[in-house]
Amino acid sequence: MDLINSSNYRVNVSTLIRNSTHFQASASRLIVCLLLFSTSITGIIINGFYLWILKFKMRKTVNTILFFHLILSYFISTLIVPFITTSYLQDDRWSLGTAMCKVLNSILYTGISASVFFLSAISVDRYLLTLHPVWSQLHRTPRWASSITLGLWISAAVLNMPYLVFRETRDDHEGRVTCQINYAVSTNRESKKMQTLGKWIHVACFTSRFLLSFLLPFFIITFCYGRVAKKMKKRNLFKSNKPFKVIMTAIISFFVCWMPYHVYQGLLLTKTQSLLLQLTLMLTVITTSFNTVFSPTLYLFIGEDFKKVFKKSILALFESTFSEDYSSERAQNLNSETYI
Repeated sequence: MDLINSSNYRVNVSTLIRNSTHFQASASRLIVCLLLFSTSITGIIINGFYLWILKFKMRKTVNTILFFHLILSYFISTLIVPFITTSYLQDDRWSLGTAMCKVLNSILYTGISASVFFLSAISVDRYLLTLHPVWSQLHRTPRWASSITLGLWISAAVLNMPYLVFRETRDDHEGRVTCQINYAVSTNRESKKMQTLGKWIHVACFTSRFLLSFLLPFFIITFCYGRVAKKMKKRNLFKSNKPFKVIMTAIISFFVCWMPYHVYQGLLLTKTQSLLLQLTLMLTVITTSFNTVFSPTLYLFIGEDFKKVFKKSILALFESTFSEDYSSERAQNLNSETYI
């Protein structure tokens, strides 16, 4: 009797644990989907509005071109997110076919990588403008900026080509079709040789994205803005705290927003479902959502007196931000001429 009772007890406890784990997973899935849907709607509205201002209301300069493509990368990502979120909400079911499985995921991650590349390009542009004003005056033109943006879009597309190549739909023989990534480049998923090959390809893809989409851009942004701050301090150009706030915000927000994403991608290599993975996913959704929706607004508002912000229109904020950049460009160029 005792053995039967203890056995039943263990079965009941095991069932409760499984039910509790399933409930936690469902709750986290629902929270993630709500965050993603709200982010997508907000991002489409805000970023779309900013794109309209930059395209039709602002003069075409290097600053506005780079900022336009940065926001365009965010806008593209927010357009794709609802399709991915709908699948995730339906227990990863995919009903749009193999072609859309490949194309939508490829576009999404191309937009993500492009946003990182454009943040790096903006920091390099600030560096060239401040430390190499003569070169900037001769070569830094809207046409030059357009060529840079084209190169960055192509680089982002090439870096995320694996999502186009390895993504496929799979029937789990239970009436559910999923959109998954198969690094094994073979339909024979059970083959040990193919599994080993797939793991090495997965590691190679993760490493390349981590180095090129996070580590290298973070180094570039930190180095460029660090040199800019040092040069401005040396020339006593810090007339206010606004430039320093913008520089520190750019560096810190980049690290905080993108580090959880790459930690989550690293945890996927282990192929284990855990509470840590779920928590990292939620943190990733929060930070990337903030970056996609609010980063452009943050760059506009940082250092501004909030009483003035509420009195200004969005167009006035854009004009204020980019006119200050244009004035600083002119000042740097004039300073370089006097030094010569």
